[in-house]
Amino acid sequence: MTALALPTRRDEAWRYSDLDAVARLWPVPAPRRISVAQGETAHHHLVQDAADHATAIHDYVIDIADGAACHFHILNIGGAFGRVTLEVTLGEGAHFELGGAIIGGGHQTLEIVTTLHHALPDATSQQTVRSILAGHATGSYLGKIAVARGAQKTDAAQSVKAMLLDRTATANAKPELEIYADDVKCAHGATVGELDKAALFYMASRGMDPATARTLLLQSFIAGVFDSVADEAVRATLETAALAKLESLS
Repeated sequence: MTALALPTRRDEAWRYSDLDAVARLWPVPAPRRISVAQGETAHHHLVQDAADHATAIHDYVIDIADGAACHFHILNIGGAFGRVTLEVTLGEGAHFELGGAIIGGGHQTLEIVTTLHHALPDATSQQTVRSILAGHATGSYLGKIAVARGAQKTDAAQSVKAMLLDRTATANAKPELEIYADDVKCAHGATVGELDKAALFYMASRGMDPATARTLLLQSFIAGVFDSVADEAVRATLETAALAKLESLS
């Protein structure tokens, strides 16, 4: 078989990637496949916390059968380059939910890339991604929702927000809708901002030290991402790793 060619900037899904880091790992391992049987509910999570100078790429292909549901939670914090991709196909009446957080500093490049195929009617999806970036880090979310011609009554939404702790950090958000059905509800929103200086001042005026105030505001920014984690131990693992990463940025 002919080896797959390295991606270039012309490849939309790799536009913001660290291609030198990708070349060191190429070719990437085959994607992990997840199948959720009809009527079942599955919960998956990933903490991407590779070593400081490592390149980490995690690819998933997810098939959700009719009436089934899949909840996936991602914390992307490790490596010089960390990338997580999800390609999801939903059956009739299926549901997919993503809660993702990107937290980066230094010169890290961290990415979450999703493609959702609403192939059949009455399926729903909700994607919530939050990024916190410091130093010269780059955080990117690219999310495509593709609604097939016969996938009527699709209800799909994306919410993407990024917080820049330094003006030298970069956040990229590229939500995309490709809709061929005419009876659907699809929405997306993306915002990039900075810490609320008025809130920091208020907390300082009540005797809170600046580092604690900043950490609390950042925690609240990503708090909702892991709310739907069913397993309390898994939620604790995600939240503890997120907090440790946040504290390392200060």
